[in-house]
Amino acid sequence: MSLVGSAALFRRPELYSLKDDNESSGLSTSSLYSYSSDSYDPKYFLDSPSSSDVIGNPFQSPSSQRTSLVESTHNSYQFDYASELDSPREVEYDEDKLMLKLQELEKALLDDNGAAMEIDGDFFDSPKGSSSSDSNLSSTTSSKDMVISGPLSRKHMLLECAAVVHSGDFKRASSMINVLRQHVSIQGDPSERIAAYLVEALVARMAMSGKGLYRALKCKDAPSSDRLSAMQVLFEVCPCFRFGFMAANGSILEAFRGEKRVHIVDFDVNQGSQYYTLLQTLAKTPGDRPHVRLTGVDDPESVQRPVGGLAIIGQRLELLAKQLKLSFEFKAVPAETALVSPSVLGCRPGEALVVNFAFLLHHLPDESVSTVNLRDQLLRMIKGLKPKLMTVVEQDVNTNTSPFPQRFAEAYNYYAAVFESLDATLARDSQDRMNVEKHCLARDIINVVACEGEERIERYEVAGKWRSRMTMAGFTTCGISRDVRGEIDKLIQQYSDRYKVKEEKGALHFGWEEKTLIVSSAWR
Repeated sequence: MSLVGSAALFRRPELYSLKDDNESSGLSTSSLYSYSSDSYDPKYFLDSPSSSDVIGNPFQSPSSQRTSLVESTHNSYQFDYASELDSPREVEYDEDKLMLKLQELEKALLDDNGAAMEIDGDFFDSPKGSSSSDSNLSSTTSSKDMVISGPLSRKHMLLECAAVVHSGDFKRASSMINVLRQHVSIQGDPSERIAAYLVEALVARMAMSGKGLYRALKCKDAPSSDRLSAMQVLFEVCPCFRFGFMAANGSILEAFRGEKRVHIVDFDVNQGSQYYTLLQTLAKTPGDRPHVRLTGVDDPESVQRPVGGLAIIGQRLELLAKQLKLSFEFKAVPAETALVSPSVLGCRPGEALVVNFAFLLHHLPDESVSTVNLRDQLLRMIKGLKPKLMTVVEQDVNTNTSPFPQRFAEAYNYYAAVFESLDATLARDSQDRMNVEKHCLARDIINVVACEGEERIERYEVAGKWRSRMTMAGFTTCGISRDVRGEIDKLIQQYSDRYKVKEEKGALHFGWEEKTLIVSSAWR
């Protein structure tokens, strides 16, 4: 999820040998050009209220719901849809032997967490004892017979519609979409809202406009010094994301112990929120504090670039450190993650190296996209630097290698839980909730559902596969301390009791009810 920053495409054409994923996307040339993209209006679900600005500290006690976290002052986001929508591009794919090897590798990597990729039976088959309205969603259903009586039938119809789109039957899919649109709303309950965005993602997939929409949905204006973006609101009001950062910070602060100089390398500092908290916590720590040097890799597509890039973020962090009487320096590295080499990071003898990956690694293409596996290549490069600690925060869902129908179902389950969790913190009519879903979550949903090949960069993986990647790169887990876990257990009680946290194989899993959303882990 592009929750921390703009999602750099890391697109070097020579790195990509495959044009699609491990199964045909169903977008055949004949079916593509038989579908009229004129019926697709990218503004259909984007005409929600303008985004609000977050003044000062947006976080308040989650125990009481409020209509809005902040007051809306003006529209910070501007989109130009017409110029962003790209022309259809024919998909070429003929790499059977390579894909067979990739599937074998995928099976090996998943090991004990392979079950996480499987889709529950009720995703594609009506559950036993289903109502008559659910039975209307059979493969022979005509549009006039389609009935949606509630969240369950809405879910089944969405999943069936995804399967129909995958098969290339765009005429029938269009009929189903017309029915679904009458029963969804970005202002409705969670099931109506997630369905609204997924419906339009399916339409974008049929129109082959996912790439343009994904880019158009990116916030084009950098937040000013006293305003935070919708992403930051999400971090504050959805504790799973917030606690993922907290767990990483706790491990980083523990790595500071006994060190005189520490060098943190972060490949997506974004607006620096994680480090504001880290510096404030460090200032309260008794005893001697180390000199902290933070190196941030500056994504070329970052919304901060037009106003000075990470240099501005660095200046703010340095000012905060000065106020807190901490020894601190910041360096921005203007380079794409895929192009970063050890020499540009400026590691120095005598410094303890800490590397932080928060919501970044899933953006790098792996072996399912390119013969040059940038994901594992980066991990091996970092291991070669011999860091004292590496922290990883990622979403726990497989949108990387699953064939499209299963990927769609996984996306539904994951984002439905996120949408439900937002209702526990933000009121139903909250403009901030709509802005978070529109500017943060919708963009990721579009990319996961509507894009393929190198254009699909929101490629999340399950915890078991990340664990396998870390192990293959030479890392060993060092767990999250009891002190950090204890602090999180206390704070999570301030939210809904439907938020859950559990420890599994050294990692902390944060979720909504039984659905894990975020996993935070530490490695050495």
